[in-house]
Amino acid sequence: MITKRIIPCLDVRDGRVVKGVNFEGLSDVSSPVELADFYSRCGADELVFYDITASAEGRALFTDILCEAASKIFIPLTVGGGINTVADFDRVLKCGADKVSVNSGAIKNPKLIYEAAKRYGDQCVVISADVKRVDGVFRVFAKGGRENTGMEAISWIKNCVDSGAGEVVLNSIDTDGVKGGFDLEMLAKVCDVVNVPVIASGGAGCIDDFTKLFKDLPKVDAGLAASIFHFGEVSIADLKKELKAQNIPVRI
Repeated sequence: MITKRIIPCLDVRDGRVVKGVNFEGLSDVSSPVELADFYSRCGADELVFYDITASAEGRALFTDILCEAASKIFIPLTVGGGINTVADFDRVLKCGADKVSVNSGAIKNPKLIYEAAKRYGDQCVVISADVKRVDGVFRVFAKGGRENTGMEAISWIKNCVDSGAGEVVLNSIDTDGVKGGFDLEMLAKVCDVVNVPVIASGGAGCIDDFTKLFKDLPKVDAGLAASIFHFGEVSIADLKKELKAQNIPVRI
């Protein structure tokens, strides 16, 4: 049985890890290099780095911090933010990333996912979708959740996977930072239309939220969280111990 992955997320702005609620009200947390090293040693299965203002500011993703962090960790690293061209994929992979996450870049250029997957393989391409309910419809947001594209999210995600994305990170803006549990309704809709790994992001507040996620939606491959790990509210070791006790397969 495939083990479920636990993935800390590092949202980076101006060289520091930050965290907010519903993608707003960001506050400083720590050094991304120090946190990456900490999580690598504490049992995280993977890490995700997002340069959360790169797209909105129209600049390239940070590389110095990425190179330093990648040199210190021994688990897979996914990196996103400001990925707009195949050349951006190349640059980030050469800095030590194992996978590249794209959101706004794919919205601007729908061919980007196909082109990147053809060159580097589906396993390197992750579609990271920032999704929010607008008048009862799941809509895709761009530029770090700042811009409503008007596109219906479930069909957009399916199209991205059909184009070559090998993994989906579903970021629910509605539940982000609220700590009331993952957005199970939104996740179920995505799991129904894709056949690649789906990572749940947004809403984790306690260990029980992960247990409910994996039991209610066995198709979900991983749970991603930020603040509960950053602020020591939940340790990865304790989380995995409880998941194993609940007969949910994890790497200890």
